[in-house]
Parts: sequence; C-alpha cells; structure tokens
Amino acid sequence: MKKIITLLVLSILITACSSKKEGNMTVQGQIKGLKKGTLYLQKMKDTLLVSVDSVNLLGNDKFILTDNVESPVLYYLTFNGNTTNKRILFFGEKGTITINDNVEQFGYTPEITGSRNQEILDKYNKVKNKFQDERLNFIKKDFEAKKANDQELIAQLEKDYQKLTRKRVLYTTNFAITNADKEVAPYIALTEMYDASLKMLDTVNNSLSDNVKSSEYGKRFQDYLNTIKKK
Repeated sequence: MKKIITLLVLSILITACSSKKEGNMTVQGQIKGLKKGTLYLQKMKDTLLVSVDSVNLLGNDKFILTDNVESPVLYYLTFNGNTTNKRILFFGEKGTITINDNVEQFGYTPEITGSRNQEILDKYNKVKNKFQDERLNFIKKDFEAKKANDQELIAQLEKDYQKLTRKRVLYTTNFAITNADKEVAPYIALTEMYDASLKMLDTVNNSLSDNVKSSEYGKRFQDYLNTIKKK
C-alpha cells in the first residue's frame, strides 16, 4: 500500500513538473512581504492584456515565470494577493530577467536587471521625468500669471514652454536614433514623439536596423507613419 501511495505521489510530482511552461525568457525574483497570492506575467495581445504564466505563492515570496518571446515587448507583473491594481511594467526579451520589489511599494521602484531594452528605457525615463517636472512648473506659473492677469508674463511663459517642448522632442528623437539597434527605439517613438514633425519621425524610422524594423514595435511604428502620411 505504501509503495502504491509513493508511486502516486511521484506521478503527481512528475506531471506537475512536466506541465510547467517553458520559454526562452525567464522572469525571476522576489517580492518581499508577499506571502500569499498569485503572481501573473502578462502582455498585450491586440488590445487585450492577457496572462501568459502565473505562480501561486504560499509562504514564499520568490518566483519564477516564463514565456516565449518572439520580439521584445513590454510585459506586466501583477498579483492579486496583498495588493490589487498595481503592476510592474518591464521590457521582456530572451534570457533571464530578475525583478526584485516589496509588497508595500509594489511597482514604484522595482529593481530590474537582465533586459538591455529595459536599461535603455530607464535611462530615457529619468530625463523624461525631468521634462515632466519642468512642464508642471510651467503650468503652475501660467496659472498664477493668469490669476494676476499679467499678460506680459503669460506671453513669455508661452514662448518658454514652446522652447521646452522643442527641446524634449529633439532629445527624444536623438535618443531613439542613438539606440536604433534596440526595439525600445520604435517604442519610444510611438509613445513619446506624438508632437514631433513627420520629418523627425521619418528620420528615426530610417535609422532603425533591419532587425528592429521587423520587430513588433518596429512594424507598429511603420504602420503609424503610413497612417499619418495617408492623412
């Protein structure tokens, strides 16, 4: 009887191990303080956010998730345990990516290593945040100037704001061109160059490597340009 039970247990373990999804991307790490819940690895498919892998955490805050990555794209790490409606956004690509965070500040300042595209995106976001801070400062000054009905200051702030906008667009364009051999380049162009001229968008597109042009974001960027040119 004991032998039968042992064989059944081994059979269950083998089945569980063999049914675990394998892929060319492994996402591993630790969410300190998360002792109970389910972690989900998700990505956008068409216009829907779909789960590609998940793991139940019971008394252990370390995890391993996998997926097959055909082209580097953004992924989401979410969970339904101690906290809801919070996500870690990162660039997924082939290889091993390590994500460390804590449950109290989940998604705010995660440590992400192993993704070259993510490293480049992090560098861009640091400068992007500075531009956003300057923009908020302009909005505050403009509100105060209008409240005081200071027309001269309002006009000057408008000119300064236009200069800031041009500076941001130029920086983003140059950044995308500098990293034209990485899939993050067309992603940044798609999401951050919404107020750039067609000439600048074309310049970025022409600088992309053939491999990046054939990636998911490279194709989306080309479709975006085609739509603009038709209009």
